Amino acid sequence: MPPKTRASKRTANTGKDDDDGEAVGGKKKTAASVESGKTKESSESPQYCRWLMKSEPESRCENGIDLKFGIEDLKALPDQTGCWDGVRNYQARNFMRQMKDGQLAFFYHSNCKEPGIAGIMKIVKEAYVDHTQFDKKDVHFDANSKPDNPKWSMVDVQYQRMIKRYLPLSELKKYHLQHRAKGGPLKDMALFTRARLSVQPLNTEEFEFILSLEDEEPL
Repeated sequence: MPPKTRASKRTANTGKDDDDGEAVGGKKKTAASVESGKTKESSESPQYCRWLMKSEPESRCENGIDLKFGIEDLKALPDQTGCWDGVRNYQARNFMRQMKDGQLAFFYHSNCKEPGIAGIMKIVKEAYVDHTQFDKKDVHFDANSKPDNPKWSMVDVQYQRMIKRYLPLSELKKYHLQHRAKGGPLKDMALFTRARLSVQPLNTEEFEFILSLEDEEPL
């Protein structure tokens, strides 16, 4: 049977910063998954099993394309599944190439009035070629990338659930500063130490601590 068509998701490091210095991206409304071989990372690379992935929940047009894509947009797709395309930062791409089927990621709303974590999604297809790099009409077209030697990858993600309460960046930052001063799970969180990345790794302790906050009163 032919592969299912999936609506496309954008979240690229475009160089445009939000108020907290994060490079973000968006979404295109139509595209299909393209099969490709996976690229193996160096065995020396740290291995992670949890992630934080940023996208823009509010409309922002670039070259006539609305880059908006929030968690509700993912939830509304067929099978609640989309491809996470448009990443144009090598470190963010490399993190996606480490992702494994079944791993969880926080869906982070960025470049909006109140950035923060909105929900949870699951990796359902490991890294394969991002077709948008070859599309001259696409915002994320890369003339230096060739079909026989593609530079950029993407993964497929599936909506799992909203978190019980939105976790704003401002609250996470308070915990980060507390933990840096006194010790704690978020002391070295990439959201603050590598803030510009649109795809970031989380260790299990960071992920579980953040998830526990949904049952707590705001700090």
